[in-house]
Amino acid sequence: MLIRAADSILIVIDMQERLVPAMQAPARTIRNAATLITAARAMDVPVLLTEQYPEGLGRTVPGIAKVSDGVPIFEKLHFSCMEDEAIRDAVAESGRRQVVLAGMEAHICVVQTAASLMEDGFEVFVVSDATASRTLESETACIERLSAGGAGIVTTEMVVFEWLGRAGTDAFRQILPLVK
Repeated sequence: MLIRAADSILIVIDMQERLVPAMQAPARTIRNAATLITAARAMDVPVLLTEQYPEGLGRTVPGIAKVSDGVPIFEKLHFSCMEDEAIRDAVAESGRRQVVLAGMEAHICVVQTAASLMEDGFEVFVVSDATASRTLESETACIERLSAGGAGIVTTEMVVFEWLGRAGTDAFRQILPLVK
């Protein structure tokens, strides 16, 4: 199944100041999540950001915040985003049935959000190169569990080029420099 821009919503989970430095490959994760946000916005894919207990973990990191002007940020305490009423309502109001997930930590908030979404009948795609945990073992366990459970495990470029669908468009020209 292809990830289609008209059917997708992007959720970037908990890429926060005190959390990001402890992750595996934080620069790669930030760069790829920022690419996803930029591409989503160019193709009218709704974007939601979350912050887990920002009083303790800080706000969204600058590398994500700078490409997210005007994107709604939802503060949460639940690990699964879908347990938060405001986030659940925003996803439902989008009318989209495909959810692309990126963020932190893979084995906690990302896996629980993905599982909740799949339980609710959504097609879920976890962007492996824009998702991270503190340990490689936790990251791997998340990806293996979600793959076995039916989530699509994808990369940033897979998502971007599936959203685009073709070359030669204004969106293609705008996004191409991000993936070169």
